[in-house]
Amino acid sequence: MQNASESSLVGEEYEVEVGPVAHGGHCIARTEEGRVLFVRHTLPGEKIVARVTEGEVDSRFLRADAVRIIEASKDRVEAPCPYSGPGKCGGCDWQHAKPGAQRRFKGEVIAEQLQRLAGLTPEEAGWDGTVMPAPGDKLPAGEVPAWRTRVQYAIDPEGRAGLRKHRSHDVQPIDHCMIAAPGVTELGIEKQDWPQMATVEAIAATGSSDRQVILTPREGGRLPLVELDKPVSVLRVDERDGGVHRVHGRAFVRERADERTYRVGMGGFWQVHPQAADLLVKAVMQGLLPRKGDMALDLYCGVGLFAGAIADRVGEKGAVLGIESGKRAVEDARHNLQDFERVRIEHGKVEQVLPRTRITEVDLIVLDPPRAGAGKQTVKHLAALGARRIAYVACDPAALARDLAYFREGGYKPRTLRAFDLFPMTHHVECVAILEPAAKGV
Repeated sequence: MQNASESSLVGEEYEVEVGPVAHGGHCIARTEEGRVLFVRHTLPGEKIVARVTEGEVDSRFLRADAVRIIEASKDRVEAPCPYSGPGKCGGCDWQHAKPGAQRRFKGEVIAEQLQRLAGLTPEEAGWDGTVMPAPGDKLPAGEVPAWRTRVQYAIDPEGRAGLRKHRSHDVQPIDHCMIAAPGVTELGIEKQDWPQMATVEAIAATGSSDRQVILTPREGGRLPLVELDKPVSVLRVDERDGGVHRVHGRAFVRERADERTYRVGMGGFWQVHPQAADLLVKAVMQGLLPRKGDMALDLYCGVGLFAGAIADRVGEKGAVLGIESGKRAVEDARHNLQDFERVRIEHGKVEQVLPRTRITEVDLIVLDPPRAGAGKQTVKHLAALGARRIAYVACDPAALARDLAYFREGGYKPRTLRAFDLFPMTHHVECVAILEPAAKGV
């Protein structure tokens, strides 16, 4: 029987030709013996030397980094970020690819997931196959859009701010993150020492000048005196219950979308790209086409972004029910939408709250579930409500494809699908699918 060190293949190198891109920010290659490699820092069609980073002799697949490029792809550029590459920061996946190629790869991943998990071609999904950049993000090769309005810095044992390495708790200290939005960069987090801290999250609101840092101390750690380059409110994470508490300044930031201001408290969820909220609201509203008097559901509603947009459009005789599991987000949503008399926000998990509402029919549904998707039971329940149209906002193409297959079982088909590159340099992509009953057009 082999011991762990004898069976490990970490450090082994293979010369391989690289195959297609796969979901997760890597490409697929095979060794001469037929072993499957998931390789980062490479591109389809390249010939490389791959060094194994995870895996054993009996592993189903191995993870690896491209440590030498023998034949480069025409889509390759020199990574602009000095912290990108094998063994370095794990925040970005495609710094070494031209921006247009990144969007093409994301499109290939969406198409593959739709086909494999939902049995849908792009045409059947109502998708033209393109992944659209956000306005202003279409930059020449070698330039990086500074889009990330929320950055969680990991702190190393010496108190230096950095970002985690890929699939690791190890920290890569940095002096600047190229994809961080200007409002984050101007705080100067990387210039400071953060003794006794585990993480420091920086938030720069898009809809206001609000800036916030959220400190997570190491066990028993004491909060430092926070003196940054710009005015900022400070919150801390309680090491006992994980709750977030205000230290000084506002407990929330003010964001803006669809000509409304939204309060987002205690580090709650808001789209990270500065243009994402407006882009997604526009895509959802164009797909749903709300009518005066419609009854709508907004599931996983967060602080009420889509509920507010729908309420604006369905008028005084319309109604919106939002469901959200985060207690603070529910408080924020109720505050944000308090001027709409016929908007109600319920606290709890969608799969538990929705049956309790005893709602039997609705006109419109929008759902923006977490990365795991809505799941079979929730989709089955939604399909039974007979909505005229359903908008599904997805941050994971695999979850979207699985749920589209469940919707098909419930009698719904995609009318349109749009994909947006709201996470440049990473493998993440946002999709908006508009569904309608398969038995009839609208």
